[in-house]
Amino acid sequence: MERSPAESLPWARRYDDGVPLELDYPEMPIYELFRQTVKLHPGRTALIFFGKTLTYGRLGRYVEQVAAALQDLGVGPGYRVALLLPNCPQYVISYYAVLLAGGTVVPVNPLSTATELLHIFRDGQVGAAIGLDLLAGRLEEVRDKLLEATENHLLEHRFYTSLGEFMPFPLNLLYPLKRKMAAEAKRRLTGCERFSSLLSSRPGRSGSAALDLKRDPAALIYTGGTTGRPKGVMLSHYALVVNASQCAAWVRMSASDRQLVVLPMFHGFGMSVGMNASLIAGSSCILLPRFGAAEILEAVDRFRPTLFAGVPTMYIGLINHPRLARYDISSLRGCFVGAAPLAPEVKRRFEELTGSKLMEGYGLTEAVTAICANPYQGVNKTGSVGIPFPDTVISIRDLETGQTQMPPGEIGELALKCPEVMLGYYNRPEETAAALKQGWLFTGDLGYMDEEGYFYIVDRKKDMIISGGFNIYPREVEDVLYRHPAVAEASVIGIPDSYRGELVKAFISLKEGCSASEAEVVSFCRQHLLPYKVPSVVEICQELPKTAIGKILKRELRNAENNQPSRTAVGGNE
Repeated sequence: MERSPAESLPWARRYDDGVPLELDYPEMPIYELFRQTVKLHPGRTALIFFGKTLTYGRLGRYVEQVAAALQDLGVGPGYRVALLLPNCPQYVISYYAVLLAGGTVVPVNPLSTATELLHIFRDGQVGAAIGLDLLAGRLEEVRDKLLEATENHLLEHRFYTSLGEFMPFPLNLLYPLKRKMAAEAKRRLTGCERFSSLLSSRPGRSGSAALDLKRDPAALIYTGGTTGRPKGVMLSHYALVVNASQCAAWVRMSASDRQLVVLPMFHGFGMSVGMNASLIAGSSCILLPRFGAAEILEAVDRFRPTLFAGVPTMYIGLINHPRLARYDISSLRGCFVGAAPLAPEVKRRFEELTGSKLMEGYGLTEAVTAICANPYQGVNKTGSVGIPFPDTVISIRDLETGQTQMPPGEIGELALKCPEVMLGYYNRPEETAAALKQGWLFTGDLGYMDEEGYFYIVDRKKDMIISGGFNIYPREVEDVLYRHPAVAEASVIGIPDSYRGELVKAFISLKEGCSASEAEVVSFCRQHLLPYKVPSVVEICQELPKTAIGKILKRELRNAENNQPSRTAVGGNE
């Protein structure tokens, strides 16, 4: 019998039983899949927020009511609504309601500065926003600037809500407006619209009849992340369905699962893996607004989630928590990690301390989020980001032309083909053309594939250090630093050097109660690295700068370094 093209892929034999190489994706938007779940499981718990539960039936009614209210305000095809909310029921309601109304969701980090918000609202032509009342001062300040520039069509509607509105008694009493909000924010709220008013509408129409699943953007996610000024990634309705379906299929997510969602849902990882995959599978989402190691451990112990997804810094926080052994985390059947490199030592310690299986994966906003991971039941290779999801092909391309596919073991740039690839960067044709070439998305990430089809990320193309003609990948040095018993977090960059071109500089933070000098860290690295890879400079920091989801910001480290006077190297590259 002739094998299909998918079966001939090197990773095909590594799929878990029951996970197909190709999926049959529903020809409907993500909000319709959510509605199907509501019909199938109206009495099942959809959301858990600080102990308060919301059934699928009630959540569905809220979504329909808010969608009707938004449509009455003019939200429809081409209309963009920003969500400035942490993980909370209001975010889930607003997200599906905007899509149901026919609009486009623009997820925004609620902690963004006024300058960042102004850029996003102008660039994305955002017509309305739903945010926390605590942010009223900042958001209304941005609205004032838009009015001064006669951009009256932007942010014409702002709706505010409080986390306490969906908290159980008596927790809701701990979040009253008067205790938590600055006077300016309270003044700004006078006369503003409340999110609760949207919940009083009667269900109306059911979305845009003219919707093109594969061409119309459902989400406009701004990403600049660790590299620079954010640009809008346009994701189609079909892309959201595909990625959520892949993530759910990879671990056979079902209505019996509970996922602990602490990854911000305004980021692609939290949106697709945490929210969308769970809610189309009928699972329950345990929502936490922010990460704290103690809060995570308490939530696992209390609410018994079966699934959890996080970034490396979260797992570092968990394994270093002094009271980890006091909590029962045996309910977890699968833990995912992505968005940044995971040091093998962190993985080893987490599995050793908790007995849970940690599956590292890889993804990027330009393809919604995760596009490959280690198998749930099959071979889990430490240091690898696993194998591609169904209907996903990854190719390692040469760094010079991007045309030649590199053989197993050879490093090149990751290029991928999959149904959830972005439509492009909004209003950025040149950058879109540079990323999307001949049907492939060029990721800017460097890596290689082994003989069995498992992929390994070496580093970002732009982060590679060239010292004395040698290529140095920061992740290799960081992995060694994480093995030092006193190091909690580590990040490595290249700094200018008149002789070698670049030198290796390491930034580290230390575990609580531990101490180490710069010279001691360099000496440790000499034992495990070739001389030209050993950091020439080590800087010990209280904490390292991070994005909203916990990725260490190398850009800020470089900027800080550029503003520092030169200093003498303490070792390495000798």
